[in-house]
Amino acid sequence: MLSRLSRPKAVAICALPVVALLATAVFAPLPFAVAQPGMTANVLGENKGAPVITISGAPMRTTTGQLRMTTIEATGPDTPVSLGDVIDGWFRTDRAVLPRDAVYPSGNSVKEIEQHNAQQMQQSQDAASRAALKYLHVSEKDVKVTLKLADVGGPSAGLLFTLGIIDKLDGDGAGGELTGGRTVAGTGTIDAAGDVGAVGGVALKVQAARRDGATVFLVPKEECTDARAELPKGLRLVPVTTLNEAVESLVAVEKGKSVPSC
Repeated sequence: MLSRLSRPKAVAICALPVVALLATAVFAPLPFAVAQPGMTANVLGENKGAPVITISGAPMRTTTGQLRMTTIEATGPDTPVSLGDVIDGWFRTDRAVLPRDAVYPSGNSVKEIEQHNAQQMQQSQDAASRAALKYLHVSEKDVKVTLKLADVGGPSAGLLFTLGIIDKLDGDGAGGELTGGRTVAGTGTIDAAGDVGAVGGVALKVQAARRDGATVFLVPKEECTDARAELPKGLRLVPVTTLNEAVESLVAVEKGKSVPSC
């Protein structure tokens, strides 16, 4: 024999699965990572007590300016991200919600991801050394460049490594510093031919750069729109596609000449 439920009881019973579903959605881990502005490092100086750039076979110049590579910090590959984290990240200018697969290779363990990032960093350093020496018409047989940057992985420091090597060996080519004594920041991959590639996360990287004193930011040209999205006051964007453009733009800034902008 069936008994008839009162309307309030029926509504309460029907609402239970909905409440349970919402609770599951709020607290269940989602395939996202939440990122924020990360550390920056002056490639012309030291990182954790050791020089970032060491050169043998040629004299190194003394520099007063800074070339700061930029990073983002993201939740770890095994860190659960909830719906609440995602919603919070969407409404904050100093956070970005990214697909987990865009930050970490899908299906890899934490150790494999760390190894992958370390390998990308090594490849980036090798390409930076070759690109810089090629730009300066210096033989790799005569000059050896060693790059060391602790606790940072990936290829996005390539452009700044390359510019740092050039500044340490040749400056602006006319006796001055490539930075003009300024704090310059930036991001971008580099290949041995000197081509600059996109990296992602630039809307957060410009915030890290300005926070750490940069007034000029070199950005891969194809990422200009992203860089402008949350551009802090006092930071000048300079788009580049090649190493030659980056050097020419820095020299122009140093001399007070006009340069392209985003």
